Amino acid sequence: MFDSSHAPASREVRASDQIPQLAATLKAAGDPLRLEVLRLLSQDSYSVLELCRIFDLRQPALSHHLKVLTQAGLVSKRREGNNLFYRRTAGSELLQQLFAGLDLLPLTEERAETVAQIAAERAEASRRFFADYGNRFREQQELIASYSVYGPQVAQLLKPGRHALEVGPGEGEFLAELANRFGTVTALDLSKTMLERAQAFADEKGLQNIEFVCDDTRAAASRPESCDAIVVNMVLHHTPEPAQIFQDLQKSLKLGGQLLITELHDHEQDWARDACGDLWLGFAPQQLVEWASEAGLSKGRSVHSALRNGFQIQIQEFVKS
Repeated sequence: MFDSSHAPASREVRASDQIPQLAATLKAAGDPLRLEVLRLLSQDSYSVLELCRIFDLRQPALSHHLKVLTQAGLVSKRREGNNLFYRRTAGSELLQQLFAGLDLLPLTEERAETVAQIAAERAEASRRFFADYGNRFREQQELIASYSVYGPQVAQLLKPGRHALEVGPGEGEFLAELANRFGTVTALDLSKTMLERAQAFADEKGLQNIEFVCDDTRAAASRPESCDAIVVNMVLHHTPEPAQIFQDLQKSLKLGGQLLITELHDHEQDWARDACGDLWLGFAPQQLVEWASEAGLSKGRSVHSALRNGFQIQIQEFVKS
């Protein structure tokens, strides 16, 4: 028979084990600058040099603060080529409550301007690449993964409906799948060059129910609850603010709508930056799940496959429930 007298003691032991770690974590966060860093890292990853620009600090001083936050488990880091990028971790339930209050505080006007400038510089780098190399897109993309590797698998996960959105349609191949399963389709791309190539493909295939929009995902967010399905194939690693993509697309989804993300697993093949215009060297699957969860999306099905060239592909489904 269960003896309830043991339960409080057991809980007390677990709590006492957690208290020292919690005290160390709060001590690490108990600095005005570190709190500002945690506030900034809530929605995006930044390199050390970018953080130095935002906070107007020399690298040794900022690196010290980042080391303290990392050792306390408040931020995580990952290497992207020669740079280290930092992002805030999910943390315990108590820390999440702290972060929730922290995130309500606005950045100073000067820092917000620097953040916006960094985002614009990242976007411009991606835009320049596709303007210069758009005509060689297929050749460059096949260095990593051709459409035939992931396209049919994404199509198998797709649920038909009234309206679908594809972000970054590339050469336009997946638009044929969408046009046949949905009443209307929107193709959204920041690159005019790539959008023209997708439109040429649609014209060649006689696809008449597609709207082509040259803009970023804020255009999708401006059409709330309009999409039954959104597809983002091999795009996130080109975008300056991947976490913001999830926030924008969540707004555009109807309740019960699905978001399908095809992406590279995190890797260390730095040549992909110059050859394929990649801003990020893939993403850990859990990173996509965290961004989706923060945007109010639930994890659905997933498919993972390894390629001969050392890359791995992940296809993840998220649902607005």
